[in-house]
Amino acid sequence: MNSAQTLRNLLVEPGIIAAPAVYDCLGSKLAEKAGFSFIFTSGFGMSASLLGLPDLGLLTATEMLNQVRNIIKSVHIPVICDIDTGYGNVLNVRRTVEDMVSFGAAGIILEDQEWPKKCGHFEDKKVIETEEMVKKIKAAVDAKNNSDLVIIGRTDARAIYGLEEALYRGKKYQEAGADIIFIEAPQTREELEKIADYFPDLPLLANIIEGGKTPCLSLEELEEMGFKIVAYALSGLLSSTNSMLHCFQQLQEKGSTNMTNNTFQFDDFKALIEVEKYRDIER
Repeated sequence: MNSAQTLRNLLVEPGIIAAPAVYDCLGSKLAEKAGFSFIFTSGFGMSASLLGLPDLGLLTATEMLNQVRNIIKSVHIPVICDIDTGYGNVLNVRRTVEDMVSFGAAGIILEDQEWPKKCGHFEDKKVIETEEMVKKIKAAVDAKNNSDLVIIGRTDARAIYGLEEALYRGKKYQEAGADIIFIEAPQTREELEKIADYFPDLPLLANIIEGGKTPCLSLEELEEMGFKIVAYALSGLLSSTNSMLHCFQQLQEKGSTNMTNNTFQFDDFKALIEVEKYRDIER
């Protein structure tokens, strides 16, 4: 069974499913070690980690695709890949989706922002016309060919035109062939409930960002509303940034890292990246 089939099986099983978004292979392996059954990739995290820059469309398609390919290869669980706007028109979407299928992606998230896009929880976003995005989703469905790739249609229209427009677009994207609908950055519990009520028979994705625009509700609450899949888009990035900053400040201020027993140990790290496996191959 390939990763896309595995993801589709997870989507039809009872209960809500959730996972962190990662931005490199190390985070991917840690998520797998923690027991998650799938992961997302984070364009925000990749832009920050690869370029040290904000998620404002500064990461090129080549940079994103190279990182995604490495992440998929690094783990044995399904990976849902953030492909932003598909990096152009319907032809660009086709090529991007074909690459995703060849890499072994389990799913993609395709959004309706204008390029260059912005993080979904930033201000001053712009979206393309509904019909243009409908054509992009149809192109993605066609380009996936006979694969089981899961297509997640994302709209950022809530921030610009309000929730009603976002719901309308979500329905259009569903009709165009999206398997899951993702309405980005609803701002209240009531908006989340309205989204769930509007799509009673379709898997819905909620995106949780600590400090973002969407309320950080529990999985139990989101499941009760009717959401099926939840992304924790920046939890790993924010957590690792805090830990690394603390370590570096300790070294700068006190001349010692003061690595305690709570720190991930060197031997454990070597096991995580499979040092002995490759030493055996080398021998």
